[in-house]
Amino acid sequence: MYLTKEKKEEIFAKYGNGKNDTGSAEGQIALFTHRINHLTGHLKNNQKDYNSERSLVKLVGKRRALLDYLTKKDILRYRAIVKELGLRK
Repeated sequence: MYLTKEKKEEIFAKYGNGKNDTGSAEGQIALFTHRINHLTGHLKNNQKDYNSERSLVKLVGKRRALLDYLTKKDILRYRAIVKELGLRK
């Protein structure tokens, strides 16, 4: 499986406030970004997998909502996570 318990802990430790802080906006955004990247690669090989495509669109929407929340709450945290994950070109 592409997303093991250890990988999740690593993501939350790096982007959140610790490996057990699974509720922070930065940790959730980083986790969604990892899942989005995985699904994007999967869809390049399986163009007709419409269920995965729908899941990808939903994940992008969830990440967008969290990014909008973070923009309103604390613009500096938003800019830091966007820069760290490389979400803007």
